[in-house]
Amino acid sequence: MTIAGLERSLPLCKVSDDLYIAGFILFNDVEITVACARELLAIAPEFDVIVTAESKGIPLAYEMAKQAGNMPYIVARKGAKIYMQDVVTVEVKSITTSHVQTLCLGKDERDLINGSRVLIVDDVISTGESLAAIESLVKEVGGNIVGKMAVLAEGESADRKDITYLEYLPLFNADGTIA
Repeated sequence: MTIAGLERSLPLCKVSDDLYIAGFILFNDVEITVACARELLAIAPEFDVIVTAESKGIPLAYEMAKQAGNMPYIVARKGAKIYMQDVVTVEVKSITTSHVQTLCLGKDERDLINGSRVLIVDDVISTGESLAAIESLVKEVGGNIVGKMAVLAEGESADRKDITYLEYLPLFNADGTIA
């Protein structure tokens, strides 16, 4: 498929006997990460801080923050770290993870988000569960969400009016045909 003007071949990954998704991974692909960040920033609203969930959105958040003039970015961690104080958490069940996860923000991250214009970014929005978890965290700590962006919107998430994305990513049947 073509993403941000670049061609990529995405492997099909089994979710269930009847459902497969195309695997899009920004890790190790600097060229597409840089291009996607540029394309998303061109259509992004004004923001003060970028927030993403650990882990596949990290390279995108970093690159967008860098290209935007070294803006701050925050990663909602998958678990509290010893350096995090006064941790706020939310649980999330993602389509690409086999178990419920916890996303966390510590005091330093909360202070940066509180009262700020927050742009939430991720690599792929599918069920929207990860996005909802990040939204919940940001609202709980006083952030003002000004936009929600992703490189790809998968399946029915492409019909959402509250997200901005670069390309549609279909779901697939077991035989490789589009679901």
